[in-house]
Amino acid sequence: MASASTIQEQVEKKRFRSWIQNYGYSIGSVAFFILLWELIVRITGIPSYLLPSPSLVVGDLIKHAQEIIGYSIITGYEILLGYFLSILVGIPIGLMIYYSKFLERTIYPSLVASQTVPKVAIAPLLVIWFGWGIWPKIIVAFLIAFFPIVIDTVVGLKATQPEMIYLVRSMGATRMQIFWKVSLPNALPNIFGGLKVAITLAVVGAVIGEFVASDQGLGYLLVVSQGYLDTPMMFAGIVALSTLGIIFFSIIEIMEKIFIPWRNEEKGLGSHATM
Repeated sequence: MASASTIQEQVEKKRFRSWIQNYGYSIGSVAFFILLWELIVRITGIPSYLLPSPSLVVGDLIKHAQEIIGYSIITGYEILLGYFLSILVGIPIGLMIYYSKFLERTIYPSLVASQTVPKVAIAPLLVIWFGWGIWPKIIVAFLIAFFPIVIDTVVGLKATQPEMIYLVRSMGATRMQIFWKVSLPNALPNIFGGLKVAITLAVVGAVIGEFVASDQGLGYLLVVSQGYLDTPMMFAGIVALSTLGIIFFSIIEIMEKIFIPWRNEEKGLGSHATM
């Protein structure tokens, strides 16, 4: 029989291989891209106002760290408020569309049609209606983010097998019990898929709102940097925005693992079956 130390070594090797598969290749490809970018800029001598080197961008990030962090907090606050509003509105609308054929025929087409309107065109109107404050950014983030939540909620609920519903109904389950025990757990993977798409769109929405009317935030930083042709600072703002998006996306993924633990077990069983 294998000793405890041998088993521990095998477990550590599996964890390391899993980490490499999940994160190592991504980190390696990003590092290779940054190195290649640095070399191209240094060899070709491209002016920094056209394409700054990664080292120059990092230098601006460090030099203006306090300012960038402050703007990131403001933009992050707008993103989260718009995102939470999209959840509070999007999931109930998805439930209503699923349970009401009338609403599916009336609201659903209107929601689809509303997404054809560019949000950049709506943002100036929101400034007129809600003033030069935080609300235009929140509403733009909400308008962009709530649609995938609605769609994925409806798709997830409709993906529930009718046979399963008939089975629990024949066992005396009420409509609420069917929803909490069958429909909702079955729809959670789709709902979280919509939530992950929505958080990235909320970042876009908040920045669009800041482009139109703002005197603070990362979107404002990008506009000011563009005006001064300060391309390294623009890239620093883009890096800060990307970091915000990655952080929020990772939080949603962690929540997905907490609320859908059986999905991780299925993945684990699948990986063992292929060994």
